Amino acid sequence: MPDTTNRGEYMKLLEGQSGLVLGLANERSLAWHIARHLMEQGATCGFSCLPGEKMERRARRALEDGGVGDAWLVPCDVRRDEDLEAFFATARERFGTIRFVVHSLAYANRDYLQLGRFLDTPRAVFAEACDISAYSLIPVARHARDLMPNGGAILALSYYGSEKVIPGYNVMGVAKAALECTCRYLATELGRHRIRVNTLSAGPIRTLSAMAVEGLEGMLAWVEKKAPLQRNIDTDDVGRSAVYLLSDLASGVTGENIHVDAGFSTVGI
Repeated sequence: MPDTTNRGEYMKLLEGQSGLVLGLANERSLAWHIARHLMEQGATCGFSCLPGEKMERRARRALEDGGVGDAWLVPCDVRRDEDLEAFFATARERFGTIRFVVHSLAYANRDYLQLGRFLDTPRAVFAEACDISAYSLIPVARHARDLMPNGGAILALSYYGSEKVIPGYNVMGVAKAALECTCRYLATELGRHRIRVNTLSAGPIRTLSAMAVEGLEGMLAWVEKKAPLQRNIDTDDVGRSAVYLLSDLASGVTGENIHVDAGFSTVGI
């Protein structure tokens, strides 16, 4: 029997691995909580945030409050190919190779994330939501492949509104459906490079982006009432599941959409 008296000396799941977390906004964002769990398992994380002094300041504050104020943080607008090229070029200079990427990027005009507004969605609003929330995974994966000579894992964040109608989620639900399908196609092409691609469908959480969706409080109350675990999830639930999907524990899992929602998606109501 191995000596387990000193449990602080066990091998961490991501010891010595480096990766990128795209979409850090503030201390409440899922990007940060996922990164926190990855770093607890020994990973070194680099980050992207939205361009602009205010956005960079918020992201840097989250890192400082989390005890990693010296972490690598670079602004990147994923709508601009030149920004993505520059981001990954500097990531190569900083890390050399990487083993994982977290795609925590989504946006839709909040004026259309309201009850009864989906029919009014303009072409430009639809295109922007799909560009940022779904298409961006393609160039991110393409650049990441070049930094993963030994294989790796890519994880994007989704939500149940991609599968069923969630009142007020509207165009973002369409964008998330596109994201999940994009994941499956990327998983098929990147498999030969030993790169896995999955999405994690988290239940509703009070993040800054979620607050833009009308009726969030009602969603939280409904999930707590109807989910098999009879509770809402928290950021630790998401972070721990991300560790699983990005580590070798999930070495045979790719092209999947994993629900972390206290079982709510399994219940027919």
